[in-house]
Amino acid sequence: MPRNPPALPHVRSIGLMQPMTWLVLAWRDMARAGWISFAHGLALTLLGAAIFAVAHNRFWLLAGALSGFLVVAPVLATSLYALSRALERGEPANLGVVLKTWLNWQGSHVNKWGNDYWCMVQFGALLALAATGWVMTSAALITLLAPVPIHTPLDFLRHVVLARDGWLFEIWLALGSLMAAPIFASSVVAMPLLLDRRATLLQAVLTSWQAVIGNPLPMAFWAALILGFTLLGLGSLLLGLIAVMPMLGHASWHAYRDLVDASSLPERDATKPAQTSGVAP
Repeated sequence: MPRNPPALPHVRSIGLMQPMTWLVLAWRDMARAGWISFAHGLALTLLGAAIFAVAHNRFWLLAGALSGFLVVAPVLATSLYALSRALERGEPANLGVVLKTWLNWQGSHVNKWGNDYWCMVQFGALLALAATGWVMTSAALITLLAPVPIHTPLDFLRHVVLARDGWLFEIWLALGSLMAAPIFASSVVAMPLLLDRRATLLQAVLTSWQAVIGNPLPMAFWAALILGFTLLGLGSLLLGLIAVMPMLGHASWHAYRDLVDASSLPERDATKPAQTSGVAP
């Protein structure tokens, strides 16, 4: 007999300008969380700087590596979602929340052998695989089709972006967009949902797609804001990422809370009911 399709949480409709509210709430969370929030931005900035240091004279690789780094950003921001959730619950948003998110997440799972246990790992691996695929595709495309060897950002700007003859930059952008669009649709609320509720990977991805399809204009606006702020951070010699990355991470939590009514799914934090019930086990 065919399996029944997974039950998905209810997805709400939002207004076009709602993403601006998410950014305002994100700044509030950053102010309340303090240094631990900005430490995430600093860590991601240092990671970006390391990528630049390794590939600065190989821009054919740098372009793909930096954009691939952005693909896995929803996973890297997991503890930012946890900080926003803690603030929402009135709990301390400190280093302990971050350490629990990354080092003790398996404590919230009942069945260590079930698919639910590995869903966040699986999603992170899929995003990492997509990023690796884009790095290889981008590098091959620029290396094979560029009229001259591309070694520096100036070479890329002069011989790819501003080239009068040829369509390499347009092809590169089209392929990047072709990859980015389904990844955005699959991940826009998936990681916050997996962190917050006992959902399967399929439920999380389908819910994310449902949120995008049900709110095409607000989500297109949200994607444009993410791209714009990210380019601003990259264009400021990566220093802007110290604030941009935590802002987008916290805002993504509020996007999830506005878009998804996940009350039909059990909470992932198995200890929370026992802490609030006042009944001894």
